[in-house]
Amino acid sequence: MTLIDGIFIDGRWQAGNGATLEVVDPATGRVIAQVSGGDAAAIDTAARAAKRAFPAWKRTPARQRGELLRAIARAVEAERERLVALQMQCNGKPRFEAELDVGDVVATFDYYADCCAAGTGLSGNPVTLPDAAFAASVRFEPVGPVGLIVPWNFPMVTSAWKLAPALAAGCTVVLKPSELTPLTEIELVKIAQQAGLPDGVLNLVCGAGPEVGAALVAHPAIAKLSFTGSNKVGQAVMVSAAERVARVSLELGGKSALIVLDDADLDQAVSLALGGAFFNAGQMCSATSRILVARALYPDFIERFRAAAEALKVAGPDAGAEMGPLISRAQQQRVLGFIEQGLAEGGLLLSDGRRHAQRSDGYFIGPTVFTDLSTDSVLWREEIFGPVACVRSFSDDAEAIALANDSDFGLVATIVGGDVGRTEQVAAELEVGLVWINSPQVIFPHTAWGGFKQSGIGRELGPWGLRAFQEIKHVVASAAP
Repeated sequence: MTLIDGIFIDGRWQAGNGATLEVVDPATGRVIAQVSGGDAAAIDTAARAAKRAFPAWKRTPARQRGELLRAIARAVEAERERLVALQMQCNGKPRFEAELDVGDVVATFDYYADCCAAGTGLSGNPVTLPDAAFAASVRFEPVGPVGLIVPWNFPMVTSAWKLAPALAAGCTVVLKPSELTPLTEIELVKIAQQAGLPDGVLNLVCGAGPEVGAALVAHPAIAKLSFTGSNKVGQAVMVSAAERVARVSLELGGKSALIVLDDADLDQAVSLALGGAFFNAGQMCSATSRILVARALYPDFIERFRAAAEALKVAGPDAGAEMGPLISRAQQQRVLGFIEQGLAEGGLLLSDGRRHAQRSDGYFIGPTVFTDLSTDSVLWREEIFGPVACVRSFSDDAEAIALANDSDFGLVATIVGGDVGRTEQVAAELEVGLVWINSPQVIFPHTAWGGFKQSGIGRELGPWGLRAFQEIKHVVASAAP
């Protein structure tokens, strides 16, 4: 098996100096590639390269930076089918999910290319002062070299969400992908290289274990860290960055609610609940795995939801799957442990996905549905990152809002209901960063992504994603001759 270079620094691909990464197809359990990994020394070299490249990239006109982002978008589009197939193989994603991911990458690079072309959020603006003897302006300047650490559940997508605005802002980058899914990031970096990014502007270091990420977070040349992943690791990133007052953005966990009001369309509610809980096999921070249903609709909803969950085809992507495997054996065992804990806590298992874990191929668990869990249950309160949904009823809107907000997290929520004014009123009371009303979890690069409470710090996408990689500078000058 050919060893793939997993280090790209200063415009050159390099062999690794750390542990070799084995990439496993989660639908089969077979090793599909080996990638050379880096270590702390590779991070040091990459960070220094990013620092050297920063002054010239910062001075590159925004319109020119946007042209390069547009070229990346067109190249991803041209390679769409190959990248879709790679997503399916590396993550076990069903084809429709992989196609959405690649489309998201294209849309994100196009959006920030548009920002660069128009100067949106990049050019200075005058500031009105109360004293005519002075004139002032505000500038938005790139924060400097940045470190981007991305997870395995949406590889390439999460990278695009960070990389496109960072490059648009004028920052240089060191990207550290997950050790489980480095192949998609390697391909994205190759595309960016072919698009003509100057040497040192984008650097990649693949690596296993905590050493590589910790070295990136602690490196003095890195002015800003943008991390997506678990709360435990996010806390460690924040502590390390605090030691040198480095800027951080954290996109962390979620335990989100889907609220079915008593005037909801049941077919629509079931469809949105299925997608919210089981898309990407539940391996997403936005999973609406706490499903709250108005008492009048609860019996019908439960029966329809259970039947629909059990009807989903759980398989590898080549078998026409509606839901794929979990990413690894370790993740499969972790989720199975949560299911056992839910049973120990007295939960009623309406749909048992454990039967799929007995298969000889891959790391599967089927859609799993619990009822009768208390609000103190681990399954009700903690992020599972697997296809496990918990359903309970509520008596009125106030109780639904209270149950939804009773969480350490506040990333997203979904509301299903017939009265527009009522759904808007419920949305206004929810302590989350994004609310979908009668909608699947559609994400546009124009809208912000991020949450309240322990779901993170800062926002990605939209103009807010650009601001995450900028410092604000005011200039005040005397108007006197």
